[in-house]
Amino acid sequence: MTVISLTDCPPKLRGDLSKWMFEVNTGVYVGHFSARVRDELWQRVCENLRNGRATMVFSSSGEQSMDFRVHNTSWEPVDFDGLKLMRRPSPARLAQKPVSEGLSYSSKAARFNIQRHVNAAKRKQASAEGYVVIDIETTGLSAAEDAIIEMAAIKVEGGKPVAEFASLVDPEREIPRTISDMTGITDNKIAAEGRSLAEALNDFLAFVGTNRVVSHNYTYDYAFLRAACRRLGLRAFVNPCTDTLALARRKVKGVENFKLVTLGNYFSLETDNAHRALSDCYLTHYLYEKLNEI
Repeated sequence: MTVISLTDCPPKLRGDLSKWMFEVNTGVYVGHFSARVRDELWQRVCENLRNGRATMVFSSSGEQSMDFRVHNTSWEPVDFDGLKLMRRPSPARLAQKPVSEGLSYSSKAARFNIQRHVNAAKRKQASAEGYVVIDIETTGLSAAEDAIIEMAAIKVEGGKPVAEFASLVDPEREIPRTISDMTGITDNKIAAEGRSLAEALNDFLAFVGTNRVVSHNYTYDYAFLRAACRRLGLRAFVNPCTDTLALARRKVKGVENFKLVTLGNYFSLETDNAHRALSDCYLTHYLYEKLNEI
């Protein structure tokens, strides 16, 4: 069972949700479907819900028997010894800055313009403070049915990469030909260099730590990482994340699509070794820096 609650839902998104879910009240949708459909619907929510807030709660096999995700909210998911809870910011943290002279909060356009500048300032500050870029390669698109074959991360401080992690992962199955053709990762390469999921994931989580994460299409990466954590009995991966896909959709116009390689070419970034996790981490980092300049 999955429940999604939204505010300020655009008609296009409402149409997408109505194909899979039943609207039991205004902005409240209920449905029962596979994890793959759930992840894709949540991605649609994050990509299309610009001004409203969203919460998704769904059944899970973990200790709490449920999991949840939020979008555009000041409340923060946190992990307490394997239990996923929500941290409600104090009033001091939510205190708003004075409105710029000449603008009125009665104007929706003015509010949006102010928030846009505030968000840009926050991103630049967060970029200066540091973050970790992550990327994974998998045997397919379903976190419930497919497996990770490579994971990588780079630590960024002061806008510059300072450390990196990369590991091939044994998926314990044959890699589809289409995936090998796209990534260059073959069964022979995994046999020679691949590590067990447990070993690679533990090292990956230790490298990332509690740092803020930057990812392109984070719902995809997080879905696989959380599924792997559940499989191994590890704490849920709940690091706060900035999604360059969502950021690009708001800032970049006139591109054919918002794939990482397409955006890299748009900004004249190096894309020759795309679809390898470590190379994609660097590409995502440089894309994030470019988006912060807009």
